[in-house]
Amino acid sequence: AFDLSPDGRTLAYMVNEEGYSKVLLKDVATGALLAAPKLPLGVLTGLGFSPDGRKLGLSLSTSTSSGDAWSYGLDDQQLVRWTQSELGGLDPARLVEPTLFRFPTFDKRSIPAFIYKPAAKAGEKLPVIIQIHGGPEGQEQPNFNPRRQSWVNEVGAAVIIPNVRGSTGYGKTYLDLDNGPKREDSVKDIGALLDWVATQPDLDASRVAIVGQSYGGYMSLAVAAHYNARIAGAIDLYGISNWTTFLQNTEGYRRDLRRVEYGDERDPKMKAVFDKISPVFMSERMKKPMMVYQGANDPRVPQSESEQMVAKLRAQGTDVWYVLAKDEGHGVSKKQNVEAVRTTEIMFLKKVLGVP
Repeated sequence: AFDLSPDGRTLAYMVNEEGYSKVLLKDVATGALLAAPKLPLGVLTGLGFSPDGRKLGLSLSTSTSSGDAWSYGLDDQQLVRWTQSELGGLDPARLVEPTLFRFPTFDKRSIPAFIYKPAAKAGEKLPVIIQIHGGPEGQEQPNFNPRRQSWVNEVGAAVIIPNVRGSTGYGKTYLDLDNGPKREDSVKDIGALLDWVATQPDLDASRVAIVGQSYGGYMSLAVAAHYNARIAGAIDLYGISNWTTFLQNTEGYRRDLRRVEYGDERDPKMKAVFDKISPVFMSERMKKPMMVYQGANDPRVPQSESEQMVAKLRAQGTDVWYVLAKDEGHGVSKKQNVEAVRTTEIMFLKKVLGVP
């Protein structure tokens, strides 16, 4: 995002650096960079000049604040926080700041991720929750996220949010690394993350759960198939289980756009790839407990994607918790449904991770 001062002399713009937001100020006439604010670690959601052009207004979300208004004076170079947004009863002192790290993957690339950790007792190894974003052109960022914080506080888990290949924020080459037939390369990145977890002295590699929604739901299912022995359980929220049926049944307004990213199921060669990598055809490998959530009115990932996966898993005896919201679309937004789904997640995660 950017804004030009009313007099046209100063350009303010924000940059995404490894998920964190940074503000830069530039003199339009000379191109010289000007003194700019050093922001708290977080994510900007907006910026704009005051009418006189001497102050810059900012909206900032951090891991411990849900979104506040700040201003920066171009003359005095003072950064001022104007609001203290309420947190709905949460104790800010119990909220955790994540740490950015990178881990090596199969093709020598370095994959970025954030980790949230509770305070561990001496000699105790933490269970791990790996949450994979959707998109796949999304990006995990260190903004306010009470769901992750609840996993840290209520489950006592270390929460890792990776930005596997295909994520935005790291350039066009990185964005295209998972396109079409390269789809499972992003799954291999999670395999490399499991390798990294196993090398950490304070993380318990025998107690790892995978969580993902939408495209991340596909990733959860794929990880449950390829790395079944290395996880304790998985949560798939409205994920893709069969690439061919997904592309055939997703709403028409988005089908061609998705074919550009995933491949065209009408192409016999691509159809053969889909038959090989679709989780529904690998269900026999999925032995660990699974939670599946679906909105019945989802136009993007239809209910049939979850139904066919659940049916396969239950037929083979895999333990499945299936949550269907009859009044939701792509996601979960109504308060009573959010509470039901998030509570079920906590119960499931505590069970599979062996947390009292």
